[in-house]
Amino acid sequence: MKRFLFSILILLLAIAGSVAQVPADSLLVSNTDSTVKADSLPHKDSINTLPQSDSVSKRPIIDTTWANQPISVSSPAFCWQVLKRNAYFDFKSKPIAKDGSSIKIFKGKEFIFYLLIFLLIVFAVLRQLFPKYFNDLFRVFFRTTLNQTQIREQLMQTPLPSLMLNGFFVVSGGLYITFLLEYFKINPVDNFWLMFFYSCLGLSIAYLVKFLGLKIAGWVLGIKEATDSYIFIVFIINKMIGILLLPFLIMLAFSEGRIYSVSLTISWCLLIVIYLYRFILTYSVIRNQIKVNPFHFFLYFCAFEIAPLLLVYRGLLVFFNVTT
Repeated sequence: MKRFLFSILILLLAIAGSVAQVPADSLLVSNTDSTVKADSLPHKDSINTLPQSDSVSKRPIIDTTWANQPISVSSPAFCWQVLKRNAYFDFKSKPIAKDGSSIKIFKGKEFIFYLLIFLLIVFAVLRQLFPKYFNDLFRVFFRTTLNQTQIREQLMQTPLPSLMLNGFFVVSGGLYITFLLEYFKINPVDNFWLMFFYSCLGLSIAYLVKFLGLKIAGWVLGIKEATDSYIFIVFIINKMIGILLLPFLIMLAFSEGRIYSVSLTISWCLLIVIYLYRFILTYSVIRNQIKVNPFHFFLYFCAFEIAPLLLVYRGLLVFFNVTT
């Protein structure tokens, strides 16, 4: 009996041990779903998280070169501080010449613009400083019945504006001649300003020779008063030509095509009318002082007014070896 009870006890102990060693039921569903994987994205929200270092929106803390005092963002001082720290605005380093870079060559009409502005300023200054001289100048130009001797004496009282207006005529006329040479493609030299210099020089020499020739002729022939009146009228007309050419010079300098042609044609017509007016004005004055036939005066006009200009023109062509 004891042996039977002992056997039952051992059997119960064996059954209890085997039940304790059995693993968890594999059919039971695990707490973690095998179809759901761990999220591969970072747990932190990258949208809501700002970058740790923002060189644009955040001012450097260690940079001691920033101004200590508070500066307004819209102030020029703040802008200069930002520019000094920008890598593309390095004002202290030496400039670097890139490969293929070249020096810019100005091919525009900047200097012509400056010359015309200079002429306008000179005319305005003379007009403001010597208003009486300009009034007498326009009076003697448009009213031929005035006493030439009286007007000449009034104008000779102020020699400075007379001399400056003669120079004004030389510059305006030289520039106009240069534009004409370029228009007809008669370029003795390739440089525009050198051609302008030669034009002014030729115009000055032509009128200087005419002035000296008339003075000598008046002294030799005993008609000094008539030659003085003629010289006076010639230089009065030249001063008016220098003033009247100024708007046409602006049009010829900065216009092209049809506008250029129209401006040039109108200037030619104006010059022809002025020279015809000068012929009539000089004849009406001289015939009261000396007896002269209109035909003889016309021959003189052609010989001493037109022929010298043609000779100067031909001489320049020969000097520069230009064939027409």
